[in-house]
Amino acid sequence: MHIVCSDLEGILVPEIWIGVSKETGIDELKLTTRDISDYDILMKMRIGILKDKGLKLKDIQKVISGLRPLPGAMEFLHWLRSQMQVVIVSDTFTEFAGPFMKQLSYPTIFCHNLITDNSGTITGYKLRQPDSKKMVAEALQKLNYNVIAIGDSYNDLSMLRQADKGILFNPPANIAASNSDLKIVKSYETLKSEIERMIAL
Repeated sequence: MHIVCSDLEGILVPEIWIGVSKETGIDELKLTTRDISDYDILMKMRIGILKDKGLKLKDIQKVISGLRPLPGAMEFLHWLRSQMQVVIVSDTFTEFAGPFMKQLSYPTIFCHNLITDNSGTITGYKLRQPDSKKMVAEALQKLNYNVIAIGDSYNDLSMLRQADKGILFNPPANIAASNSDLKIVKSYETLKSEIERMIAL
């Protein structure tokens, strides 16, 4: 029995922090897990910038509320869920994911939580567990699932390699070049075809 573990940002929805960067004009917030492999360094940098600029959780949520799924993502996800169970496995946060989950018809999502103070300033974050994406794939395998994983960033690689089949979807050149052993696809149609091929084996 197959199950899909899919990343969220860059796969089904735009990168949230790039959206925040465009809205606020803060170039440093354009950096994502496609650019920086150490998630803790990346998040501490983001939290420091938000504090320096006086931006609060509600400001980020306002930007997110104006974002929409990537073109073709909803149709792809609808098809995928008609074929097998799907779990969204993301390093985003519950406080960010809500608007997207509504637009995507509430798929199951495993993610993290933010820590805020009484003023709504983001002061930290709490991981659900270390290397959580890989751990989800491993746990599902122990339940006798054949795991197909989809991702695009550094923080997806351990999940893709743990899975029975790992697919890089439209990754940046630096990640594609250093992970050429993984299957790389660049469109939903190709992704659909590749999944159909995998489940037919």
